[in-house]
Amino acid sequence: MSDMDPIAVFMTEATELLEQIESGLLDLTRRLDDRDQIDTVFRGLHTLKGSGAMFGFDALAAFTHHCETAFDRVRKGDVPATQELVTAVLNAQDHMRALLEQPNGDHDVTSTGLLKVLQAAVDGAPGGQQAAAAVANAPAVSTAGGRKTWQIRFTLPANSMANGTNPLGLLDELRDLGECRIVADTKAIPSLEVLQPTDIYLSWEVTLMTEGGREAIEDVFIFVMDDMQLTITETGAQSVGAVQPVVRIATVDTPATVAAPSNVTPLNAVVIDPRQVKATENVKVPAERLDELMDRVGELVIAQSRLSQLADASMEIQLRAVSEDIERLSGELRDTMMVLRMVPVVQLFSRFRRLVHDLSRETGKVIELVTEGETTEVDKTVIDRLADPLIHLVRNSIDHGLELPQERLDAGKPASGRIVLTARQAGGEVIITIKDDGRGINRERVRAKAESSGLVLPGATLGDQELLQMIFQPGFSTAEQITNLSGRGVGMDVVKKTVEALRGTIDIVSVPGQGSEISLRIPLTLAIIDGLLVRVGTGSYVIPLAAVEECIELSMEDDMRSRGRSFISLRDNLVPYIRLRELFNTGSKPDPFQKIVVISTGSERVGLVVDQIIGDHQTVIKSMSRLHHDIATFSGATILGDGGVALILDVVHLVASGQQQEAQLRAAG
Repeated sequence: MSDMDPIAVFMTEATELLEQIESGLLDLTRRLDDRDQIDTVFRGLHTLKGSGAMFGFDALAAFTHHCETAFDRVRKGDVPATQELVTAVLNAQDHMRALLEQPNGDHDVTSTGLLKVLQAAVDGAPGGQQAAAAVANAPAVSTAGGRKTWQIRFTLPANSMANGTNPLGLLDELRDLGECRIVADTKAIPSLEVLQPTDIYLSWEVTLMTEGGREAIEDVFIFVMDDMQLTITETGAQSVGAVQPVVRIATVDTPATVAAPSNVTPLNAVVIDPRQVKATENVKVPAERLDELMDRVGELVIAQSRLSQLADASMEIQLRAVSEDIERLSGELRDTMMVLRMVPVVQLFSRFRRLVHDLSRETGKVIELVTEGETTEVDKTVIDRLADPLIHLVRNSIDHGLELPQERLDAGKPASGRIVLTARQAGGEVIITIKDDGRGINRERVRAKAESSGLVLPGATLGDQELLQMIFQPGFSTAEQITNLSGRGVGMDVVKKTVEALRGTIDIVSVPGQGSEISLRIPLTLAIIDGLLVRVGTGSYVIPLAAVEECIELSMEDDMRSRGRSFISLRDNLVPYIRLRELFNTGSKPDPFQKIVVISTGSERVGLVVDQIIGDHQTVIKSMSRLHHDIATFSGATILGDGGVALILDVVHLVASGQQQEAQLRAAG
């Protein structure tokens, strides 16, 4: 399927419409009388129905038609929006997605059942008996004001057919409103030599007699109105306060212009097709192409590093000048490429509104979802891979953290529980936090489960953070019974594995009776990072610069004096350090003046002893081979300017490995 396949384009746009509809419905659950959201949902349903019919998705169009009719009744004030109606359309929206993804599937039973629920929801609302009949049959037009005559003139952009708009479908919808006389204006058709077979050169004049009003006519053009010229004039008998003719002229600055005088001729106006303008401002590019471009940029950065090394060793002034220009340009290209891959975290957070809504109804808990920092941007790959872990964390907070309304009231809390999703950038990382105001983590139960599972020895001394991290162990669950939400001990270990695969860390803070807060610290990007290049023995290694706090010197005398304890005093704080030379078994003697690179891994500060700090290095991350996938100390490798390979240290696993080694040494001593 090519990138320009119209069906593929429609499915992408339909998916966006479904997300827009879902967002509007969820907003309505909080304020049922919000007219803007009611109109938004109706327009989304109307557009989806029309586009689906145009591209051959007849089952989708027919099913969506009933939901559109229901919201048309709400929009016209025939019935009020109710929680039951919104929930029914939400469930119907899920079915629309299935009809979109599997148009040839057997959906009749599901469709019939959902429509019965929808009809019951409309029927149960005040004034809903008549509206229910409209939902089950055909959309009724308003009978207010009696039969009127309207003069309609419209012109579509030349490229409308290529973009999926069929004027015959619009004319058929006008015919459905009443008696209709249609005249095509052929004056704009050019000579055969310059005629483009895919362009539209016709205009249409329509005389319509209908019991519907102006709103019903505008609804026909609702999803093309901003891209066309449209004049609607009431020519029948009018009352004193009759609405004057409305002329809509599509322009670049004002997509819909309103003018009162009836002698305005929109066809004489100079019109610039807004779709062509939008096409130059926004271009949809497949994610695979961005990945390929990122790979090329990475290779360019490696080649630039080699060029810089050659230029530094050369006395040629011109070569150095060219090398500096290439370095500057490759740096700017890298930064631009990073921006292209960045997407706002709102794309991730918006998925949880529906999840919280459904779980609230399922569990009987009243839940308020608050999101903060939605404009924070993260690499698209990170967004995609964080979706499932965050779902597990939110479900866990709802099931284990938040209490039932009566239990919260008894504890002096509001009946409504609160979950806050926050994103913020800190240096080269993004910190995503899931916070609830529930009962908190029961440490005694966690310890008892850990001991019974053999994860820790009975009576062993554990730090608070070490104890809380036990909830991420495979198969670990403190739930007393298995539910649809949790209890089987799967999910939280997936969270940890995914976050660690992204070179991230997890921090937990929990206060009994007040709630818990889980923070995920994730690198902003996974492709190219700034690193600190160091030497240990004869090997080169890269430490992610975002984790580096400072570098200090460790003389051989200080190194000998610290044997057995491996701590340094840093501004009145004891900081443990790990000798990478011993951890990697280099077999080489230490340099006379070693260096300690102090890194931060969430709540931990640890020093890494290296022989030499070479300097800052733009690090293009290459994945390790399958033979080395179980070596957790390294997160990847990079190619240096001289063609050599430097391993990238995974500071989280490295610190854990070093602490384990130190514990073994203390036990042996």
